[in-house]
Amino acid sequence: MSSKIKRSTATIPAIAVTAGEPAGIGPDLCIQLTREPLPAPIVVIADRELLAQRAAALGIAVEIVNFDAERPSAARPGQLAVWHVPLAAPVRAGALDPANSRYVLRTLEIAADATQQGTFSAMATAPVHKGVINDAGIAFTGHTEFLAERTGTPRVVMMLIGGGMRVALATTHLALRDVPAAITRPCIEETLAILRADLIARFGIPRPRVLVAGLNPHAGESGHLGREELDIIGPALEALRAQGHDVVGPLPADTLFHPDRLREADAVLAMYHDQGLPVLKHASFGSGVNVTLGLPIVRTSVDHGTALDLAGTGRAEAGSLVAAIELAEQLASHARAPHPSAVK
Repeated sequence: MSSKIKRSTATIPAIAVTAGEPAGIGPDLCIQLTREPLPAPIVVIADRELLAQRAAALGIAVEIVNFDAERPSAARPGQLAVWHVPLAAPVRAGALDPANSRYVLRTLEIAADATQQGTFSAMATAPVHKGVINDAGIAFTGHTEFLAERTGTPRVVMMLIGGGMRVALATTHLALRDVPAAITRPCIEETLAILRADLIARFGIPRPRVLVAGLNPHAGESGHLGREELDIIGPALEALRAQGHDVVGPLPADTLFHPDRLREADAVLAMYHDQGLPVLKHASFGSGVNVTLGLPIVRTSVDHGTALDLAGTGRAEAGSLVAAIELAEQLASHARAPHPSAVK
């Protein structure tokens, strides 16, 4: 990963930060940001009274100031700029309420739209609770899919960064039984094309090298443990190599993450969520960052959930959200600067 950018924040556009599930630790983390050195100004998109209540519960003195998109100005030390979105129902820390699910989605809509319009340079998201949103009768599988639909992006790629690794996923929030059918040649080829393009354009890696996992144990054991590697993944990688991609695989996932292999690569593509992310989260939980690749905007997120039991207690740590904001600024900075086009 690239080093932190150290420069004045006076000329850097603000980053939108959504506070996530109001009963979880997202509001706590947003309040804690006022005590952190950040690389860019931030604007929290949330209910201002919720933030004031959580600040009081945490014993942190914060002056909440309203953000005006027509006359944006940087918050001073001790202040938190907030784009106010009213809650539908009162919130008690740790107690989920489906009535506030549309409020959560509205904060995401505002952040995505305003970032796409140039009001913000990027957006970073605190965790949401998928279950309570679905309990409200709203079909929701995650930030990744929601933002793809909101921005009209046909395919996006979820990648987590931490512990010296970048791990992207060919499939995201699917039941394990549904994964094999989702592993198709177009899936592999399009996912790797998006991954390569963003590693070049936003991470500044001129010729990224990607390690690709197989789907089955031992990468199928020459077809004895499954044929996806022979029939789908392998041919997709051959086609991409012919186009100039530096991709290695399909490799057995149980040995792919050996440090010697990782030192030779810029990213890993895992076939499904729990194939790649347990390794990364073991190495970096609490400081990892989730990135959505392929969007027309920069979006990063924390690597953890809503932690309802920690909400309002002062025991939640803001490390992952700080890392998400730092990475968002780095990626936005690369996007603002001239960069080489990805080789097709």
